[in-house]
Amino acid sequence: MSRRTTQPNSFTAPYTNLVPHPRTLALDVGDRRIGIAITDPLGLTAQPLFTLHRSSPKPNLRSDLKAIARFIRQHKVEAVLIGNPLHADGSPSPQSAKAMAFAEALQEATRQSHPNLAFHLLDERLTTHDAHALLSHSGFNPRASGHSTRLDRSAIIDQVAATLLLQSFLSTRTPTLLPDPDAP
Repeated sequence: MSRRTTQPNSFTAPYTNLVPHPRTLALDVGDRRIGIAITDPLGLTAQPLFTLHRSSPKPNLRSDLKAIARFIRQHKVEAVLIGNPLHADGSPSPQSAKAMAFAEALQEATRQSHPNLAFHLLDERLTTHDAHALLSHSGFNPRASGHSTRLDRSAIIDQVAATLLLQSFLSTRTPTLLPDPDAP
C-alpha cells in the first residue's frame, strides 16, 4: 500500500487552475451607500464584500469610481452588475436614472484599463426589501453588540441586497463543471 504525502494546508487541487473562473461584481447603488458583492473564486456563489459609504451631503462620484475600479483590478473582475431599481410596474424610477448614469460613468472610467469588462443593468425591484426580510429571518440582532440597530442594519443592508442581486444572476446561468481530476 503506497502512502501519498501532501503539503500541510495544501487544499487546492492541482487541476483547478485549468478552468478560468471569471469573477463578477454586483453593485447596489444608492445615494448614501453602495453595497458590493462578488462571486467566489470559482464563480459559483455570491458573497458580500462590503458597503462603500459615499461622501455627504453630495456623493463624490470620482472617488466612488476610483474605489470600485480598484476592486475590479484587485479581484480580476470580468463583469459588473448594477442594480436597476425600477417601479413595480417596470417603468424607470428617478433612482433608476441615477443607477444608469452611475453605470455609464463606471464604464467610461474603466474603459482604458479594462476594455473587455462587461456591464449589465439588472432589475433589482424588491432586493432591499428581501434583504431586510432575510436579516430579520436570520435573527440579525445588532443590539446584542451594544450598537444602534438602525446604524448596524443600514451598514450591511446594501451589501446583502447586492449579494441577492448577484445570486439571482448566477442562478440564471448554466453551471460550469470542473474537469474530472481522474481524466487523462
